[in-house]
Amino acid sequence: MTYWRQAGLSYLKFSAICAQHVRAAIKKEFKMDLSQRLPIKQTLWKEGKPLKAGEV
Repeated sequence: MTYWRQAGLSYLKFSAICAQHVRAAIKKEFKMDLSQRLPIKQTLWKEGKPLKAGEV
């Protein structure tokens, strides 16, 4: 059994905690650079189907 399961956490909760700690450990001069480097893709959904870019 994995240690996060033994601690009573789901994998999503465990990964969210890890992500928080990684973000907190990044030095200030690299935080802005990191946020600009990572592209964020967002898909809007309606009635169970993804909307195309012009349908928003």
